[in-house]
Amino acid sequence: MEYAVSIRKLSKAFGKSPVLKNLDLDLKKGEFAVVFGPNGAGKTTLLKLIATLAEPTGGSVFVSGFNAAEEPEKVRNEIGMLSHEPYLYGELTARENLRFFGQMYGLDKQKLEERIAHLLKEVGLETRADERVNTFSRGMKQRLSIARALIHEPSLLLLDEPYTGLDPKASEVFENLLKSPAFEGSSKIMVSHDLERSFALCDRVLVLNAGRFVYDGLKTNFSGFEDFREKCAPLLT
Repeated sequence: MEYAVSIRKLSKAFGKSPVLKNLDLDLKKGEFAVVFGPNGAGKTTLLKLIATLAEPTGGSVFVSGFNAAEEPEKVRNEIGMLSHEPYLYGELTARENLRFFGQMYGLDKQKLEERIAHLLKEVGLETRADERVNTFSRGMKQRLSIARALIHEPSLLLLDEPYTGLDPKASEVFENLLKSPAFEGSSKIMVSHDLERSFALCDRVLVLNAGRFVYDGLKTNFSGFEDFREKCAPLLT
């Protein structure tokens, strides 16, 4: 089987300080995994290694069959990344931001303009499409960053604490998009401290602590959120 993500013996150290220690992970296509864990567990570092934003100390990462070390460009084309930082250009309009990122991915001009119009409507910004982003509220910027992450229809979404800074409208937009038919086939890895909301969205739970996976199982292993919280609470500290 070709996995959405396949990790083998993945390690990362900063100087003499190990952050990730020989991680193994296979994420099936279409699977939605949430990574929980205490601060400093290495969760964001894991996403950065998958996204080719950092280089591992050891081990390998494959995304849709592409080796992250040998084919980083192909890996990046497969990935859409959303974090608490919007990564937008304030002097550009919402439409111009999406056009810029779409052109970076080499999207056909006509398809790109259609995609921009569709996503601006989906995130509720179609009436603000031609206004500069530096006039937007924090919540509006986060909604636009959702559209940015999805502009090239990625097969893998990496979500790093996506609820941070989201207003209620942006949170609703975010969750509705993840549940929409257009993204049912995409694979997702989310890092989050919002246990209840993230648990509701996912179908697989991973707990990372001190650089190692200390739990990996399906959500159906639990009778519900309270059961998950009770059983996994000791692993989250």
